[in-house]
Amino acid sequence: MSKPYPIPDITTECEVEIKKSRFIARATSVCSREEAMLFLAQAKSDYPDARHHCWAYLIGNPSSASSAAMNDDGEPGGTAGKPILNVIQHKGIGDVMVVVIRYFGGIKLGAGGLTRAYSNVTEALFSAMTIKQQQLVNQIQISCDFAQEQTVRYWARMHNAQIEMPIYTQEVEMAVTLPEEHTDDLVSFCEANGIKYSSKGSNEK
Repeated sequence: MSKPYPIPDITTECEVEIKKSRFIARATSVCSREEAMLFLAQAKSDYPDARHHCWAYLIGNPSSASSAAMNDDGEPGGTAGKPILNVIQHKGIGDVMVVVIRYFGGIKLGAGGLTRAYSNVTEALFSAMTIKQQQLVNQIQISCDFAQEQTVRYWARMHNAQIEMPIYTQEVEMAVTLPEEHTDDLVSFCEANGIKYSSKGSNEK
């Protein structure tokens, strides 16, 4: 069984001024590159006149990430995305996307100064961040008689499970998403009541 790991609880934002340049950093929890790019697009929409929107993300367990990426967005190579990602990797937090927006203040910081600036603002962001334990979930596809539907729904409510939109044919087909620790309980419930089921595997929430 996979172990839960820390992820951002809510979207966090902080601002730091360094030699008249304004750095705005924001972070959120993401489960895919698509979600990360949507968060980046929102940052660009919120601060369209900023010179740079640099970013990095790490998806999956921080000890063995499934995906990571970074981008300097016009800053000198290695001075923005890399220091942001380095801070993320040292925090031991997964499923996280960080965007650092920069308004140039007229004073050039140099490569070393930029690297320190992006590292420092990302550190400040993580200091302000609240975290929670990522929840491992499974999805079970079940088929039951119409008479059993309400029994299944009651079981789901009692075990913090979510039921997707059911499909009504000769039977009721439902996808049940539930915390991983309750998977065996659902299997036992289905077997005891003669309900057909199949697993779609584990996921993260």
